[in-house]
Amino acid sequence: MIEVDIPGYGRLEFEHLICDFSGTISVDGKLCPGLKSRFKKLAKQLHIHILTSDTHGGAEASLVNVDCDLVILKKEDHDVQKENYLRSLNGAQVVAIGNGNNDARLLKTARLGICVCLDEGCSTAALEAADILVNSAQDALDLLLHPDRLKATLRY
Repeated sequence: MIEVDIPGYGRLEFEHLICDFSGTISVDGKLCPGLKSRFKKLAKQLHIHILTSDTHGGAEASLVNVDCDLVILKKEDHDVQKENYLRSLNGAQVVAIGNGNNDARLLKTARLGICVCLDEGCSTAALEAADILVNSAQDALDLLLHPDRLKATLRY
């Protein structure tokens, strides 16, 4: 579990991390550099879930040796599938990371939504639904590895 008290924002307690794959933690189907080591550290504190439509077909190969639940989504309604998956967990204890239109509901429903803007950009729907915008997946995971960093952005 990851816990942090943020003045004026409240106490965050996370047991689960849900990440979109394509465009969020990968570019062109390949996991971004430096993420495997970060996931390894985070897996000691969080249950990691990777949800993807697997646009480029590289998710499974990219996530070899990453301690996570990989879920390949069905053909349609990915936004609804992601939100329903989150709701099957305790949504109050979920941090979610995404970048696309199909992540907006996930980011909004999670206790903390982090929007990542990589080479594919991010949709305005994802941006508006998120609590934080970061420049890289590395930055997103580093917020969780160093949770006091969340205070600078979220405090009132």
